[in-house]
This record gives sequence, C-alpha cells and structure tokens, in this order.
Amino acid sequence: MEFAPVTLEGLDAYQEALARMPQKTSDYSFVNLWGWGPHYGLRWSWEGDVVVLRQTHPAPIYWAPVGAWEGVDWPQLFSRLPRPLRFVRVPEALVEFWRVLGLPMAVHEAREHWDYVYRVEELVSLAGRRYHSKKNLLHQFVRQYPFTWVELDERTVECALALQTEWLLWRDTEDDATLAAENQAIVRVFHDWGRLKGVRGGGILVEGKMVAYTVADALDAEMIVIHFEKGCPQFRGVYQAINQMFLEQAGQQFRWVNREQDLGDEGLRQAKLSYHPAFFLKKYTVVMED
Repeated sequence: MEFAPVTLEGLDAYQEALARMPQKTSDYSFVNLWGWGPHYGLRWSWEGDVVVLRQTHPAPIYWAPVGAWEGVDWPQLFSRLPRPLRFVRVPEALVEFWRVLGLPMAVHEAREHWDYVYRVEELVSLAGRRYHSKKNLLHQFVRQYPFTWVELDERTVECALALQTEWLLWRDTEDDATLAAENQAIVRVFHDWGRLKGVRGGGILVEGKMVAYTVADALDAEMIVIHFEKGCPQFRGVYQAINQMFLEQAGQQFRWVNREQDLGDEGLRQAKLSYHPAFFLKKYTVVMED
C-alpha cells in the first residue's frame, strides 16, 4: 500500500469519500487534515471505496478509513498493513460495524477525543436558566463595545491572522508545544483559505480591529464543526459573543454544531460541558489482533 502526503489536489475526491462515511467526526474534515497534516505527518492511500489515513508523527499509527465501510474487504485490507495494527480516533459506529463482522480486536475508550455536539438553536438563543451566565456576558459585550460582524474571506482573514499572532503573545506560549502546533495549523488554514472549499468563518471587529474569530466547515447537511475560535481577553464576554454570533450569522441552516474534543484538558472539558452538549460522538482506539 503506497501512502502520499495529503494534498489540495485531492480535496474533491476526499470530500466524496467523506460524504459516504456513515458516521463523521471532526477529525475527518478536510480542513482538519490540512491544518494538522504536517504536525501529525498525515499521509493517505486510496484503496477502493475508502481512503486509508496514516499518521507518521510521533510514531506510525492509523486513523479510521474514510468512505463506504460496507463495501470493504477488511481482512484483505488489514493484511496489507504492518503489525501491530493500531487505529486511533475510530468513530463508535465503525467499532460496532467491525464487531458485527466478528473482527478480532481490542477496543479502548478514548474519552479525550470525543466530540462535543450541541443544538445550534440552543447556542443561538441561550434561553433558560442554564445559559443565564453566558447570555449575561454576551449582553455585556454587546452593550459595552461598538462592534461589527464580518465574514472571513481572503481579505478579512488577514485580520484574523493578526489577532492569532497577538493571542499567542498574550498567552505567553513559548514553552507550550500544543498551542504552538495549533498555531501552525491555524496559519496553514489561513494561508490556503481561498483554496479550501467549504471553509467558512466570521470575526468581530471593534473600532476596526478584529477581537475574535471562528473557523468552521460543514461535516454534512446537518452538522457544522468549529475548528478554531480565538478572542482578545481584554474584551469581557468576547468568547460568548463570537460563539453565539457565528452560529446566528452563519450556522442556522444546521441542526448541530460540533465543537471538537477536549484532548484531556480539564479546564477545556469544563468549558465545553458548561455549554451543555446534546450528545457526544464517541471515539476509540482499536488494536487489531491476529
């Protein structure tokens, strides 16, 4: 099996394979693959009805194959991959599919990779007592700052990139490898904005300067996924504002919003839980046994 680097030239064909994937999680968005590809050393191989994804950094490992799972001769496919054969970020539906087929495997829950999924209408309206503090902060932002909403395009994305640079300075991330890797992914997506079909985003300007941005794309007709979201900490309520305004302006055609994983960070986990997810897209690590 021959693997090659993920390329923009393969975007359309990959999107077609993703559309046939029975359960889609945030990991498999092309925007995610493109942004994080260099960090993980992602490579792909086109094998019949599926795209096999291999991560090479920090060690060789596989992601879930993308495409129509039903038409795959799994034992034959697995026989062409080296042992030990280990898959990460495997959606729950694929684990169950493999179980029904009786494939010998060891399955381990990967809670840090579960996607948090929310109802768009709830995060737009912020109705009810459980969203009271969020709505209060949103109202404080709206009352205090003369803001303007803009869509991200090849012009305004430069403003978002400037905010991203400042945000890193505020966070003092010199020794934070995770945030440094995320910054590289964000910069790559911004750099190729005009070529990444389907990517969308929005920003909030205050006195002509961007103070928050969101980068997203559609997983399917019902779910939009938020990949990156940053705000200037000097503006109280800025995160509540960018969260609500983006969905109000650009997300109401969708039923669900996927806000990705917490990666095991307890602070991030509590922040995501505070928005009351409707459900999780569960993922697992799977080791195929001979």
